[in-house]
Amino acid sequence: MTVLSVEGLSKTFDMHVLGDTQVVGLDDVSFDVREGEFLAVVGESGSGKSSLLKCLYRTYDPTAGRVRYRGGDGEIDLASCGDRTVMNLRADAIGYAAQFLDEIPRVPAADVVARPLIEGGQPVARARERARELLSALRVPEELWDAYPATFSGGERQRVNLAQALAPKPGLLLLDEPTSALDPETRRAAIDLLDSYLGDSTTVVGVFHNSGVVEAVADRVVVLDDGQVRAVVPAAEYDGGGLG
Repeated sequence: MTVLSVEGLSKTFDMHVLGDTQVVGLDDVSFDVREGEFLAVVGESGSGKSSLLKCLYRTYDPTAGRVRYRGGDGEIDLASCGDRTVMNLRADAIGYAAQFLDEIPRVPAADVVARPLIEGGQPVARARERARELLSALRVPEELWDAYPATFSGGERQRVNLAQALAPKPGLLLLDEPTSALDPETRRAAIDLLDSYLGDSTTVVGVFHNSGVVEAVADRVVVLDDGQVRAVVPAAEYDGGGLG
């Protein structure tokens, strides 16, 4: 079953500081994502990768096109649905991990990860237990679980961010370069967790710049160039081009 259908998606930015110049971020982007599939999005810097994810998550309002999402509530066009619908989907159906963690100060790492579970109705003790399991799997040192992520290194913060996105096990998970700040050992742990934890119940669209990660996790690869789709290929046929 197709979970996500992106049809003619475009995003134009009005640069008022440059005399209202228009900059094209995405130009007529189309592809489908099947249920349980791990779709990697690659491309050189500035090709539109992050803009694509932000349009899917509705951090950006698309300029044109449709994003048809099929979940438990039927089909919804993420490009045009109301803000309340977007917020409801973010609460229990669509997860997002940005490249950098942006959390409330003086909140311990375990509570950062547990927060979406608690907000979803899980008991606090069970939510914190799940958070500790994920932090352990991602090799975040135990002494940091009750520390504040604001004091962490970039790689540690990125792992907390990934754990928070994984915790609710959403139906659709959007990942924006979730392993870019990790060393090879912790990147391997993250890959193993993505492989074992998600299974067939979560569909993933992830932006990556590391060909080894793409090879390890992806089923298919979308190659973006200058805001347009240049290729959609099985991961086994991807040659590593367009990374940046």
